[in-house]
Amino acid sequence: AVPGRAQLFDTVVDTFLQKLVAAGSYQRFASCYRRFYKLQPELTRGIYEQFISQLQASIKEEIQEIKQEGNLEMLFNSLDKIVEEAKTQEEPAWRPSGVPEEDAGSALAPYLLKHRAYLQRILREKQEENRQAAEAVLAGRGRITELQQLIAAHQQAWQ
Repeated sequence: AVPGRAQLFDTVVDTFLQKLVAAGSYQRFASCYRRFYKLQPELTRGIYEQFISQLQASIKEEIQEIKQEGNLEMLFNSLDKIVEEAKTQEEPAWRPSGVPEEDAGSALAPYLLKHRAYLQRILREKQEENRQAAEAVLAGRGRITELQQLIAAHQQAWQ
């Protein structure tokens, strides 16, 4: 079975620690603290071993914290599932075309269509309100005309 990404990550961390220890060899450590080494080589060896073990433990602890905070285990597993699902697909996966407007357009199209439908609905509602307001204005003008005629008739009758 192919190891998952979480296992590969752990392997990479372990390999890094091994190479770090190899790069920070006892000879290098002793050469940095030459005077102390010449006086007490056994104590220098003990300090080096304690330093290396604490460094490894500290790095492993930090990596473990990062894995927990970032929920890396779950993300690695979900990425593994996505890769497995992609293997069964016959058509190639979507790739960016290199033209940002086109790529963004395909992602924005559903949102823009939904927004356009919303705006069209609002437009129809406003047009209906305007039609009703226009009818009310026309009815009011008609009533004003009737009242003016009635006033004119009363005025003629009075004279």
